[in-house]
Amino acid sequence: MRATKYVGECDENECPGAFTTDRGSYLFQGDAVTDHGMSIPAGEGIMEVPASIVKELVKKAIRDGLV
Repeated sequence: MRATKYVGECDENECPGAFTTDRGSYLFQGDAVTDHGMSIPAGEGIMEVPASIVKELVKKAIRDGLV
């Protein structure tokens, strides 16, 4: 899989962000959350991503014709 930074708050990939992939999907970088109280399958995880990242992702994806 190849991932490319799409939106984010810093350039060093040390902050929350969203990435596009060569599979036509998105990856999200954020804080891992373990106290969510949900039952999720092995190999999956829950992460917290700031609303500002999601808003920026949606605006940019619309502008770029991805949605």
